[in-house]
Amino acid sequence: MPDAVKIALVGIGKIALDQHVPAIHASPDWQLAATVSRKGSVADVPAFTDFDRFLDQHPEVSVVSLCLPPVPRFAYAKTALMANRHVMLEKPPGATLAEVHALQAIAADRGLTLYATWHSRMAHAVAPAKAWLQGRTVTRAHITWREDVRKWHPGQDWVFEPGGMGVFDPGINALSILTEILPAPVHLTAATLTFPENRQTPIAAALTFSDNVTADFDWRQTGPQTWDIEVATDTGHLALRTGGNVLEIDGEPATGEASIMGEYPALYARMADLVRSGTSEVDLTPMIHVADAMTLGRRVVTDAFHF
Repeated sequence: MPDAVKIALVGIGKIALDQHVPAIHASPDWQLAATVSRKGSVADVPAFTDFDRFLDQHPEVSVVSLCLPPVPRFAYAKTALMANRHVMLEKPPGATLAEVHALQAIAADRGLTLYATWHSRMAHAVAPAKAWLQGRTVTRAHITWREDVRKWHPGQDWVFEPGGMGVFDPGINALSILTEILPAPVHLTAATLTFPENRQTPIAAALTFSDNVTADFDWRQTGPQTWDIEVATDTGHLALRTGGNVLEIDGEPATGEASIMGEYPALYARMADLVRSGTSEVDLTPMIHVADAMTLGRRVVTDAFHF
């Protein structure tokens, strides 16, 4: 990939403007050649409101990055793949597991790259944490992931609609880290899901996994936000804090080999590698845990929630 590859960004909302656009602009691998959005745009970049029109007018743009909410994403991803474009998916990769499997089959049949991204796996301390845990026996692990939905999704009612995932929208970030760093896989055994009486998806969740692993997700925390994962082993205790960016070993700050590129620049560097090598990367493990929680979860109703 000696020259910058042309890429289109679909869905110009907060996450696209805050993370995707700066990452693309900063990378020598990519040229932001077009945007597709009902309302948003990027200065000096051709903007479309119709995805099919973009595809027809710009066959030279070979990669599409989708930043849409999960429910409409499948139709765009399928359309892009059928138009022979490589596709990069924001997390979670879809609204259902079945639709992502369908996208995998299309991409494989056409020899295209499909990349299901998990940005939290690219946090600074995740790789060192994974390396430290290798060869150790995990005796207990707990996730505390509590944040303020009003701060991160102001007025975005879609997060509480079917397919919007509710508190699992941030919680799946924690699960993406957990499934990356644990030396052995775990599976969900029980869950309690708390639903506001006027909403379709949970605002809080308590999860129990095999092998003494638990998680506490809550979207009602104001003030300082909490994104912690603690892991006890046979030879010491590890903690990942601030969303995987700070590593502690036995209560003391630790350093290690890790990328300082930043989460989204690292995602786009990985996408460049995948396109260059003609391969795909679709790990659905974090999403499987969410689906299992929805299947096994005991429903608890709480007060109505309003933005």
